[in-house]
Amino acid sequence: MNALRAAEAVFRLGGVAAAARALNVSQPAVSQQLRLLEADLGCDLFRRVKGRLAPTPAGDLLLPRLMQAFALMGEAVAQLRAETAAGDLTVAVLPTFAMRWLIPRLGDFQAAWPEADLRLATAVEPVARLREGAADLAIGLGRGAADFPGLAAAEWLAESLYPVVAPALAPRLRATADLAALPRLVVDAPRRAGDWDLWLAAAGVPGLGAAGIRRFESSAQAMAAAAAGLGVALAHGAFVTDDLVAGRLVRPFALGVPAPEGYWLVRRAGRSPRPVEAAFIAWLKAAAAAGIESDEPPLGAG
Repeated sequence: MNALRAAEAVFRLGGVAAAARALNVSQPAVSQQLRLLEADLGCDLFRRVKGRLAPTPAGDLLLPRLMQAFALMGEAVAQLRAETAAGDLTVAVLPTFAMRWLIPRLGDFQAAWPEADLRLATAVEPVARLREGAADLAIGLGRGAADFPGLAAAEWLAESLYPVVAPALAPRLRATADLAALPRLVVDAPRRAGDWDLWLAAAGVPGLGAAGIRRFESSAQAMAAAAAGLGVALAHGAFVTDDLVAGRLVRPFALGVPAPEGYWLVRRAGRSPRPVEAAFIAWLKAAAAAGIESDEPPLGAG
């Protein structure tokens, strides 16, 4: 079963590295499971084409059926849980999103739905938790519905990118070129790799240097460093609304650019949401419509 799950994840996610992240194991472990499965079946399931893994004819026969089978098992488990615990709701979310956006606001949902037994399942790949049957609903990042094959997905919250700094540093940023005089705080993650380039190009200063680069593993760390005055960070709007309102951070420039990915509400297809799930989705949509991510947050110097 582990070998079949590894093969399905490689097929669905397009590579060993992505499968390893989704399964929370090492890349060598996924490769070993593939070798064991191919040895047991007596045929290759993948071939390498231009540096990427593609299914062989045998893979084309087996792998789509594996994806369907795991999806059916996940649906069966979810249905059983729904029938035995109607008030339970497990939501899979990214760790930073949970910490900086969702958890501070959950009191509003619990006040409106006190009988709900809500559980947050934080994961680097929250949609994978949904596919496994470990969650009822996922809030995932994506560019479109095609990023969530076989699932019901609706775009919920678009993201905007803009620089933020501690109030003490804001007076030093009178023009975008002044960013070169401050350390740049960078989130060292594949999804965030091009964020700064995107904003700088929109601001008309592509390739602008910086007084050093400081790298962090997560957006939460980068925002904490910015609030501590360690440099200028590029914020995803949903993560800093509270900091801007409280004055821990300021936005020195009005320019915001759309982020490549937005937040999507993702659930299993082919079934109606339970009352508690529908209530949570409605609350999330109302929160977004109420302007939780303000279009005109407080500005600093510029």
